[in-house]
Amino acid sequence: MDITKSSRHQKIIGNFGENLVCNWLSRSGFEVALVDQVGMDIIASHPSLPGKPLGITVNARTRTKGTEGTQVTVFRGNDREKLLQVCETFRCEPWIAVYVEATECADAYLTSLDNYDRSYRRRERRVVDDWKMRDKDRRQYDADPNV
Repeated sequence: MDITKSSRHQKIIGNFGENLVCNWLSRSGFEVALVDQVGMDIIASHPSLPGKPLGITVNARTRTKGTEGTQVTVFRGNDREKLLQVCETFRCEPWIAVYVEATECADAYLTSLDNYDRSYRRRERRVVDDWKMRDKDRRQYDADPNV
């Protein structure tokens, strides 16, 4: 089935991605809350994990046939600084979530900003940071216990 996006699809997929991540975390025993805060979409904590709660930014996209391997922009411009600032304000550890759906599959990833920077960020001081979605990248994420 081909995907035909409506005029409000980006808003709809963004909300869906946030709720999907909340559901995933809640099913894993986390206490979660959607937040309306620039730079952060979700705050999550787990009773067995001491320390700071997670401050999560969610990036959700729909890919049409032939674009499934296209990367997802995680940060553009000062988005990274916004996440870091709001996490400092709310005393959270910065995390990122990526949800990508295509015609035949969907992938969801969650990792700390620290792990992203250490393992997947191509180089510092970029205007755009992205989450690669080629098959080899997806296999790497699947093998990473921190994703």
